[in-house]
Amino acid sequence: MSLRARAWQALRPFDPFRSVKAALAALVILSVGITTFLIFVAFHAAIELRVIAIFAVIASLLLTQFVGHGLVGPLDELTVAARAMARGDYARRVRFDRRDELGELGTTFNSMAADLEAVDRHRKELVANVSHELRTPIAALRAVLENVVDGVSDADPETMRTALRQTERLSGLVEHLLDLSRLDNGVVPLHARPFEVWPYLSSVLKDANTAKGPAHARTDVHLHLDVSPPELVGYADIERLRHVVSNLVDNAVKHSPPHGRVTLRARGSEQPQGLVLEVQDEGPGIPECDRDRVFERFGRAATAPHGKDGGTGLGLAIARWAVDLHGGGIRVAESPRGCRMVVTLPGPVREDD
Repeated sequence: MSLRARAWQALRPFDPFRSVKAALAALVILSVGITTFLIFVAFHAAIELRVIAIFAVIASLLLTQFVGHGLVGPLDELTVAARAMARGDYARRVRFDRRDELGELGTTFNSMAADLEAVDRHRKELVANVSHELRTPIAALRAVLENVVDGVSDADPETMRTALRQTERLSGLVEHLLDLSRLDNGVVPLHARPFEVWPYLSSVLKDANTAKGPAHARTDVHLHLDVSPPELVGYADIERLRHVVSNLVDNAVKHSPPHGRVTLRARGSEQPQGLVLEVQDEGPGIPECDRDRVFERFGRAATAPHGKDGGTGLGLAIARWAVDLHGGGIRVAESPRGCRMVVTLPGPVREDD
């Protein structure tokens, strides 16, 4: 802060346009000054003191009314806006241009109203999205079971696998919501340890190939693993990292073209046991304007599928949180083709740092 700015800030308590206290002090000074001036005039003009007293009181009342209206008006507007907010109208804002404490109060109120409006909007979106995501697998599971009960379908392994897929989809959504709840409460511990990257990522891709849930229905997509050097060692909570990598691979598979290729790369970073992971697909990619939004809760890019397998919109939000918990970062990187997601993990934190 410059010397001029510091001096301007120091003079604020004495500026009636930037301080309510200064405005009230100015009101008292002006009232006393007017009264003193009228008494002085009375002594030199032979006017009775009663008349002077009446004029002094009237002048003080008018001045007090003028200043009081300027102070009470914004408070009345704040009261009306607060009552509207109590009724659920979070779009209400106060509009008065002041530089004093009341102006700061109005700015703070508007900021709070904007935050509450965003929270209310997210709550409604949460209910709508969860209801939509639950309705689809529940309806499919109900249809399968009704067909079995009514004798339309036999309880053969294929029918049971269909029911199992819908149950797994429900289980995945519930698990995402539970993770989201733990995320908000900050109660998820981090159990990080060193691990060999090649066998670990190989098992993740093997699970992706053998999984039977709807997210893995694309059997035509080839999964490729590239770890360099092969003996690379990382440091992370392997369960949390498995969720991150699985989610990125799932998304890459879902957005790949027919007979496409998804590549999972792992490289070491400059830090000991630091790790850089990349998941590259050959799909349409993510527009630059959506690259931050896809990590929001229930956020989807414009290219995301909106059919029966559009996902919950929670996976990337939880993945970003898990990476942040490690002290790392996740982003959508530039790529000439498809989408390239990059995850960086810093490795263990040295105690002497």
